[in-house]
Amino acid sequence: MARPPSFAKIEARATKRKGGAAALKKLLPKDANPKALAKLGDDRILAEMAQRVFSAGFVWKVIEDKWDGFEAAFLKFNPGKLVVQPPEFWEKLTADKRIVRNGQKIVSVRENAAFVAEVSREHGGFGKFLAAWPASDYVGLLDFLAKRGSRLGGNTGQYLLRFIGYPAFICSQDMVACLRDAGLEIAASPTSKRDLRRIQDWFNAWAEETGYSLTHISRICSMSIGENYDAEMLRLAPSMQE
Repeated sequence: MARPPSFAKIEARATKRKGGAAALKKLLPKDANPKALAKLGDDRILAEMAQRVFSAGFVWKVIEDKWDGFEAAFLKFNPGKLVVQPPEFWEKLTADKRIVRNGQKIVSVRENAAFVAEVSREHGGFGKFLAAWPASDYVGLLDFLAKRGSRLGGNTGQYLLRFIGYPAFICSQDMVACLRDAGLEIAASPTSKRDLRRIQDWFNAWAEETGYSLTHISRICSMSIGENYDAEMLRLAPSMQE
C-alpha cells in the first residue's frame, strides 16, 4: 500500500472551509489526557458504554434528555452492584419508563458491567487499561471491545473511545470520503479489519508527520470535505460531520 499524501493539503482545505486556522482550531475537541483517562471511574466508563449503545440507531437527544433516569435505573452504573443483581432486576427494567425499554440493549448493560469489572480486576481499573493501550493500535482496541464487550462494535466503539477521552478516529461519511479522495482504497463504509488497518496506517503516518492526535486528524479530515456545517451546528450535534 502506498504511503499517504502529506496531510498539509487536507488541513489547508479544512482551514479554508472553516474560515481560518483559529476558527478551525476552535472546532477541534479537547485532546486526550492519558492521566485523566487512567483515573476515570469504572462507573463512568460503563455509563458511556450504555449511552453509546442506547444511542446507536436512535435519536441521541432522546437518550440525553432521559439520562438522569438511566443513571437512577441502572444504579449509577456501578459495575460491582449491577453484576450481583438478580434476573428480576433486569426484567423490571424492560417496563421502566425512566429509560428506553429495549430488551437487548438492557441486557448489554448487564454484560458490559461484567466485562468492565473483569478488565478492571486485571488492570487495576478499566481506565488504566485504556490509557496503557497505544493509539498506534487503535483498531486493535476496537477489535478487543467488539469481541469482549456487548454491542460495542462498529461506530459505537469508536464514539465510546472518543467520548471518554481516548485518541480516536471515527469512520463518519465525511472522514471516509476524505480518505478515499486522498487515494486510500477502502470501502465507502469501512468495517473490515483490512480497511480499518489501512486507515490506521495512514493515520499513524499523519500523526508522525504533524504531531496531531488521531482525534484531531480525524476531525480535520471530516471538516475538509462534504457538507460544510457551521460552528453552531457542530456544537449542537458534533456527530454531524464526525
